[in-house]
Amino acid sequence: MNDNCTDEKSMNYLYEAFLCLETKEECAAFLDDLCTSLELKSLSQRMQVAKMLSEKKIYNNIVASTGASTATISRVNRTLNSKYSGQGYKIVFERLAGKDGGKEDIKQ
Repeated sequence: MNDNCTDEKSMNYLYEAFLCLETKEECAAFLDDLCTSLELKSLSQRMQVAKMLSEKKIYNNIVASTGASTATISRVNRTLNSKYSGQGYKIVFERLAGKDGGKEDIKQ
């Protein structure tokens, strides 16, 4: 059996699982089942870092607000500024801004 085919099928199944969720509560329940609390904390921290970087906040402020390491901030920054990746963050930020005018702030 081809591992790449299995990995692709598994990833597609995961993507479809996210797409079938309809509410924030359903998403929270699924992520709570799927991820450890540490994994969820890391994911949410990266989202905070990405949002703050997209708002042109400086590293020191991001570290102070999120507790993220400078290495994590640098990795997220590279992703945001890469011509090959970072589109996922941009799509999410645009859609979230369209939903509430960008007013639903995260802890900063």
